[in-house]
Amino acid sequence: MVKPEQMEGPYFVDERLNRSDIRSEPSTGQLVAGTPLALNFTVQQIRQQVCTPLPDAMVDLWQCDAFGLYSDIPSQGSRGRRFLRGYQNTDQSGAARFTTILPGWYTGRTLHIHLKIRTVGTNGRPYEFTSQLYFTPEFGAAYLRTEPYRRKGPADTTNSRDAIYRSGGAQMLLRPQQAGNGYAADFAIGLDLSNTQVGRPD
Repeated sequence: MVKPEQMEGPYFVDERLNRSDIRSEPSTGQLVAGTPLALNFTVQQIRQQVCTPLPDAMVDLWQCDAFGLYSDIPSQGSRGRRFLRGYQNTDQSGAARFTTILPGWYTGRTLHIHLKIRTVGTNGRPYEFTSQLYFTPEFGAAYLRTEPYRRKGPADTTNSRDAIYRSGGAQMLLRPQQAGNGYAADFAIGLDLSNTQVGRPD
């Protein structure tokens, strides 16, 4: 379950917005357009090749909307807005659950959702794991043909052409299943908390 760290990218904002459903704009309560996606994380600690649940880890998600825009990015005209951002702390079983939407796309990147997990390392120092979650090309191509995504058309970059995906993205694939009017996906990850150097393989 050890997964690769990947670049944070330019759109992380440490909003400290504690919520499970990240679809709404907090200032208005309005939901962003898009197909619902329930994401269920299981976070574990790896010690001496044994996995145990990791409670009280901060799992942070951020992503673009159906049209490729991020919130709270001045260059995108979204300063002060906070849609599609939020965190949850894992429970005693290491679980954290989110409701979001399937992401749109923007030039040069394949479909993805950003993930950051923060806790304390075995040496007492802050521990941080940052990576990105992806979708199979078949799944992505299918939902981009539906509303509201179809207004923007098919993505201009596939997984195989995405430089970030090529560095371990195959280990970060989501496999959503139909659930009601949307989809649900489970993702398990094991962290080696003895390595608190950010960006080094865990």
